[in-house]
Amino acid sequence: MESRVSRWSNHRTRRIVLFAAAVVVLIVTMVAAFFYHRGNGTLTIEDARTGEQYGSWKLHVGDTFSVGFIHSVNKSPVTDHYELRRDGIYVVKTVYYGFGAGVQTELEDGQKLEYGEDGSMIITGFDRRMDDLIYFVGTVSDHTLVINEKESVSLRDLCGRNSMVRFVWKL
Repeated sequence: MESRVSRWSNHRTRRIVLFAAAVVVLIVTMVAAFFYHRGNGTLTIEDARTGEQYGSWKLHVGDTFSVGFIHSVNKSPVTDHYELRRDGIYVVKTVYYGFGAGVQTELEDGQKLEYGEDGSMIITGFDRRMDDLIYFVGTVSDHTLVINEKESVSLRDLCGRNSMVRFVWKL
């Protein structure tokens, strides 16, 4: 009789241990999947010629940044908006206030033009990976980096006038 109880007890204990182990594995998998999906990475600004690093920020897949500047020809603000994805930096939107050399004048397939309350022209629907995102930091006016619509950084102060800077995203 005692051996039957021991076997039953051992069988029950084994089932509880296996169930607990399965729960732990499930929790660990869910946490790992969350962090994998979120994707911790680094956005870096470097000198496009030498690779010298000017600054870096710990960000996540799905985070955004923008680069704003005054257009050199029409002297009006332009802001390019980007999203960080697993496979790179994607331009998603541009906002500008006047036409000039180098400003988009025609829409491509999938793009949409809207007008902001402030008179801005907003083009969305780019969804284009920027394999080599380079800016020339202004001499007359500054370029401003804004991260997640919160942190604002003067590229002139960070990198210097006339710097050719590359944005690099690494997971």
